Order: sequence, then C-alpha cells, then structure tokens
Amino acid sequence: MSPPAEAPDPIAIRAATLADLAELGFPPPPDGYPLVWEPGDRVALRPTAEIEARAAVLNTVLGASFGAPPEQTAGWLDRNGLRAHATDPEWKFMADGEGPAELYGLHIEALWGLAWLLGIAEELDPSQYCGDGLALWLPDTAADETFEAWRARSPSHPRSPDEAAVLLDLHYCLDWGHVQALIDGTPHPGTTQPYVIGQRRWTLEWAVVFSGPFHEPPVPWDEVDLSS
Repeated sequence: MSPPAEAPDPIAIRAATLADLAELGFPPPPDGYPLVWEPGDRVALRPTAEIEARAAVLNTVLGASFGAPPEQTAGWLDRNGLRAHATDPEWKFMADGEGPAELYGLHIEALWGLAWLLGIAEELDPSQYCGDGLALWLPDTAADETFEAWRARSPSHPRSPDEAAVLLDLHYCLDWGHVQALIDGTPHPGTTQPYVIGQRRWTLEWAVVFSGPFHEPPVPWDEVDLSS
C-alpha cells in the first residue's frame, strides 16, 4: 500500500456529492448524515496486487455462478496461489456448490468497481451498468491463463486514493437513497437496479483505506460493513 496522504476536505466533497445526487435523481440524505471520513484523516488504496487478487477471485466466483466447474474456479485459484484471497463461503461455493448462485452473480458490478480502481474501466457511472469489455479484461480461466500472465497482459494503472474516496462518498449516499426508498415503499431512485450501487459501494469500502482517530484497520472482504 502506498503511503497514506491527507484525504480531501470531506465537507467540500459532500457538497459536491449532494449536487451529483440531484443530477442522478436521488434524494439527499438528512442533515447531519455522517461523513465517510473526517477533516485531517489520511487515505490510501489497498496494494494493487491485493486488488488484482480480489478481482481474480470474484472472476472465478462469477464463473461458478454461471456453472463453471470447480477445476476452473477453485482449482484455478489454488494453482495460482490465490486460495488465501477467497473467503470461506466463496471457496465452499466454488468447490462444493454451497451458496446462493443468484447472489454471487451480482458481483459483476463489484468487479466493474475493481476494474475502475485499477484504471481499466474508464468510468463508474451510477446510471449505467458495467461495460461490455469486462469479460475480455478478466483472466481466461477456461484456457488456464495464469494470474501472472493476466497481470502482464492487462497492466494496472490504479486510480488516486482521492478520486476513489470521492466516489465512495457518492455511493455511500446513493445507497442511502435506495435503502430509504425500500423503507418508504416507494420506487427506487435512479436508472439502475439497487444492487449496482450496493456492489460498487462494497468494492470502494473495501479498497479505500482511511486512517484517523475514528477508523479501524482494514477488514477482509466479507467483513465490510454496509449496514449504515
């Protein structure tokens, strides 16, 4: 992980987020809605290799959700030294078919978020679904392309932590809009399904690492808290 740098002014970023919410057709969160980070906090991204490994894992999880055999999913991770990067539920799903395939299939939007963080996807537009080029970028596990060969074929150019933090604040507030609509029993705002925002927020919450008085150390993928 690169050395943390001072995060952008969260109050100014929130003001910009509120303007973006209006453009996207989302309601603003209530006054006093928590900031994602505080003035003076520092920000960094997880190491690039760790983000790439998470992308490789989600690629195999998605493959399993569409019926790829264990040799092509869990087996591929094992052969490439990536077993430790999969959560226990992910591994059981790929190796033994235990788990909800329809929910794991939603990770395609989390993968798009990772592609954006790595500088592969050009945009992370909340009004659009993931781009058509995602499959071409990902490791070709059917051909047993190795993790290292994939990294060489598709070199990463990670986004700046500031840029990622800005989009995290946006997705944090977008997610509130979807949750509030569910509570109110009203149609969801925006033009994409709520899972798009939720999956991308998951990616950003995991990858963007803040340090300061009110932040805990970064957590594993399956311990990211999206409840607030």
